[in-house]
Amino acid sequence: MADEATSGGGLEFHPLDQFEVKRIFGEGPIEWYTITNVTAWMAVAVVCIVLLLVIGTSKRAIVPSRTQSVAETLYGFVYTMVEDVTGKDGIKYFPYIFTLFIFILFSNFLGLLPMSFTTTSHIAVTAILAFAVFFTVTIIGFVKNGAAFLGLFWVSSAPLALRPILAIIEVISYFVRPVSHSIRLAGNLMAGHAVLKVFAGFAQVGFIIAPVAILGVVAIYALEVLVSAIQAYVFTILTCVYLKDALHPSH
Repeated sequence: MADEATSGGGLEFHPLDQFEVKRIFGEGPIEWYTITNVTAWMAVAVVCIVLLLVIGTSKRAIVPSRTQSVAETLYGFVYTMVEDVTGKDGIKYFPYIFTLFIFILFSNFLGLLPMSFTTTSHIAVTAILAFAVFFTVTIIGFVKNGAAFLGLFWVSSAPLALRPILAIIEVISYFVRPVSHSIRLAGNLMAGHAVLKVFAGFAQVGFIIAPVAILGVVAIYALEVLVSAIQAYVFTILTCVYLKDALHPSH
């Protein structure tokens, strides 16, 4: 978490310090192979996912345990989402979409633990996820439809004079997708955690402010739990929408 320092009788807040990337071992510059708090908490997320989906469902009981019930609920939720949005053609891509959803969900929730690190608050992480989706659906679109995939940008239902203008707008909006896709996730989590840290700082100020600040921390934390789930859902359903466009590109 961020540090607070008293200076000149006032309380300083550093709510963005909690997002600093740090080495886990030793000192010095961070290289591409350096184990940092980002990579460590991503590894923790992967371990938790394996515990839930592999270990937790290994018995495959007819009367499921709580762990198996949670795993099956998440599986069924995402499967239904993919089928409803993309149709039967999109089911073959369910493993990839489910992997995205479960990784983002666990990363978001783990970031709410005290002394943890929210990996999905970093644009470097969310940008990789978003651009992976962008390139994947673009490749699928061209492989499945060939040049007909470009029909995604040609609004045939619009008046002929407006079609070239709309085509330019459609092309721009298509290439902006990974930017908005990544910033939405990282921005929401970063903003929420920063506000939570500010309220936590006020909780240490004085007897009068502290109770109000503590109530604020509880309220913001509850909101962050909701936001963590919603942002995983939003990222996933947008992925499904983009995949639907790749599978069925005509307007």
